[in-house]
Amino acid sequence: MIRPGGHRRRTLTAVGAGLLLSVGAASGASAQAPAVPAPPAPAPVPVPAPAPVPEPAPAPIPAKLRLSTQGTGGGVLKGDRWRAVVTITPAVPGTKATVTFKAKGGKTRTRTVTLRASKNGKRAVGRLDYRNRGTGRVVVRARIRKGQPAAPVRAKSVAVNQATPSLSPGERGPAVRILQSLLRKKGYVIGKPGTFDARTQRAVIAFRKVAGMQWSSVANEAVFRAARAGKGTFRVRFPKHGRHVEGDIGRQVLVLVGANGKPERIYHTSPGAGATPTIRGSYRVYMRDPGTNAKGMYKSSYFIRGYAIHGYPSVPLYNASHGCFRVPMADAVSIYNWISMGMRVDTY
Repeated sequence: MIRPGGHRRRTLTAVGAGLLLSVGAASGASAQAPAVPAPPAPAPVPVPAPAPVPEPAPAPIPAKLRLSTQGTGGGVLKGDRWRAVVTITPAVPGTKATVTFKAKGGKTRTRTVTLRASKNGKRAVGRLDYRNRGTGRVVVRARIRKGQPAAPVRAKSVAVNQATPSLSPGERGPAVRILQSLLRKKGYVIGKPGTFDARTQRAVIAFRKVAGMQWSSVANEAVFRAARAGKGTFRVRFPKHGRHVEGDIGRQVLVLVGANGKPERIYHTSPGAGATPTIRGSYRVYMRDPGTNAKGMYKSSYFIRGYAIHGYPSVPLYNASHGCFRVPMADAVSIYNWISMGMRVDTY
């Protein structure tokens, strides 16, 4: 006989017992499982270092810029090589200067030069060589641009005249002055500065004779180049004779030699012709005539018998006198005034 509710109670009891078994089994399983390791700590995040603050750039140094040239003394001929010199004061080494060369009728050349400190450290200098095959005026300019150790500045421009080494009678200009400067340094007697006049042409004749060139008054490039190369320098034969006159019969030049044994003046002359040659030897002036005699001899200085140094209307490029040294009338006065009584005259 089953009591009411008895089945339900047994069922609940069985369920409860199952639950206890399940819980107990789970507890036993949990106790036997291995321990799970703890996760690693996260790596520290690097913190970037602060960016360095750049130092401010040094301020450009104010300086004075100067432009000059080398190799242009006395003038420049076509094709000559010369140099532009840039100087900055005080010295700011490493500064770069921009230099321009503007030739007349030609293109502008722009070049850069780095200025370097001089030996005494007081200035910085840069040099640029220049050569132009043309003629005319070349204007040179120099400046320091922005971004250099030295502050921006401009130099005063410089102009160089390049002349054609060939002259015509009566021509004027820089080429004439160049030629006259070359001749004067060697002792040749030139005329009016800057003019290729008759006296300067006679100086060219005398120069050509001494230099071993063809005898003429033509002043072409060969004359310019020869003078610059040192040719045409007269070698005094008797330097120990002090202040005296030397008459070179073979080359037909009359030379007034100073007390230092160097030529002071060199003239074109015409000595004795073949039939009436000039006497050779060492003599002294024994008579002087300040006027003109019956033979047309002007301002005569006699050194033996009738042989004299004198002015004459005709002084050709060949031996034409009767044994004297003829000189142009325009040169006779200055030669006469230079010579003194008793002065030695050496002829050879």
